[in-house]
Amino acid sequence: MLAAVLHNQNDLQIKDVPCPEISDDEVLLRSRAASICGTDMRIYRYGHSRLPDNVKRILGHEMAGEVVQVGRNIKSLREGMRVVVAPNFGCGMCRMCQRGWFHLCADYGAIGLTTDGGFAEYVRIPKIALQQGALLQMAVDLSFEEAALNEPFACVYNGFKRCPLEIGDVVLIVGSGPIGGMHILLARLIGASKVLVADVVSSRLDFAKKLGADAIINSVEQDLKEAVMELTGGGGADLIITACPVPEVQEKVMEIAADHARINFFGGLPKSKEHISFNSNLVHYKELTVTGSHGCCTYHCQKALELQNSKAIDLKPLITNVFNLSKIDKAFEAAMTGKGLKTIVKP
Repeated sequence: MLAAVLHNQNDLQIKDVPCPEISDDEVLLRSRAASICGTDMRIYRYGHSRLPDNVKRILGHEMAGEVVQVGRNIKSLREGMRVVVAPNFGCGMCRMCQRGWFHLCADYGAIGLTTDGGFAEYVRIPKIALQQGALLQMAVDLSFEEAALNEPFACVYNGFKRCPLEIGDVVLIVGSGPIGGMHILLARLIGASKVLVADVVSSRLDFAKKLGADAIINSVEQDLKEAVMELTGGGGADLIITACPVPEVQEKVMEIAADHARINFFGGLPKSKEHISFNSNLVHYKELTVTGSHGCCTYHCQKALELQNSKAIDLKPLITNVFNLSKIDKAFEAAMTGKGLKTIVKP
């Protein structure tokens, strides 16, 4: 089969490799669409702590496809099923796994990171992932391309679970990349009265406007605090999501939050810049709630898929590039320019 194999940092090779063999407790999936994630790009450029330098890996954890072979001990799946992959799995025994939070397991694994992923024609779904609900059935009229966005959308769903939006809230989203776009769509669906979006890239702000943002703020040209206060009549934002890896943003949003506001630190910070400074009295006197969210578990993927299957939310506008697997080098180039939103690879 054809696969894109990461040999080392900045060394991604298209190769003809053996099709995976499965055990009686595993499933073989035909990958129909796989999306390039920011994590894939970071692994490509800098490696990953869970991926030793000498290990060759097929990346791709945002994927959808068809079941083509089912191990004899698997009773709940059948050949021909169209499925989304919930890629994260845990040890199954720790406190986090017992609560279903597999993505927070200290010894977590992920299809496309610790096992081979979707940038290939076929993918082996291991036993432990199946036991934790890795394959979720798609609606027959949901496209594979849109379904491949389930995992990042599930991460956004997790963010809203950690930092609930109340109907009528004014929402500020800082960062208008693919994740910011999903936050816009979900905020609109839940019932935000106004969605404000800030970024430093004009083209991405244009996308945000098309996706339903009421107002956009180019924080290179405008002071973020002044702009938000003007747009909210001096009241500030009720829900703030920092969908960007910028320490100064996490510090600044305390000042532009409304009383009793909720703040979600969605974007992680670089290792050398993970410490921030802020006036804790703002949290105290405004009665702010500050949360973080990271990744997603099977439950989040299932709930996100229900929204996709029912057509309650449409993620197709986020897809700006589609490449065949043989052109994955071009796909990564397009994704890393940051000019579009989501790039899809079709094996």
